[in-house]
Amino acid sequence: MNIILMMLGGFIGSICRFYAGEWARGHLDARVPFGTLLINLLGCFFLGWLLTYASRKVQINERVVLFLGTGFTGSFTTFSAFSVETVILLDDGHFLWAAIYVLLSILLGLCFAIAGKALADSIFIRGGESE
Repeated sequence: MNIILMMLGGFIGSICRFYAGEWARGHLDARVPFGTLLINLLGCFFLGWLLTYASRKVQINERVVLFLGTGFTGSFTTFSAFSVETVILLDDGHFLWAAIYVLLSILLGLCFAIAGKALADSIFIRGGESE
């Protein structure tokens, strides 16, 4: 049942992300990824709210958190989890680990994006395909 709840939440989250991104492309400056920024910030806000609320309200069903947190928000954005995890590290007094986590997340994220781009570029170059 947990897998089905995560899948359903993920399905709904990805559809919401798609339509939010489409809306942003039509209404916001396309030179800056404001759509992604807005989606990520909304996800950060919502996940921070949900996990805090769930930790303080004993009667909230953990399946609701699984559906909304892991499923919906995880599919809507992954940046929210990164942000909340950093806040948890800071709240727990792990300042060095929080800094390392932030730096590694950003730097490795960029490195993986560059590596993925390089792989795609190499496939086009080897295959003789043009852009």
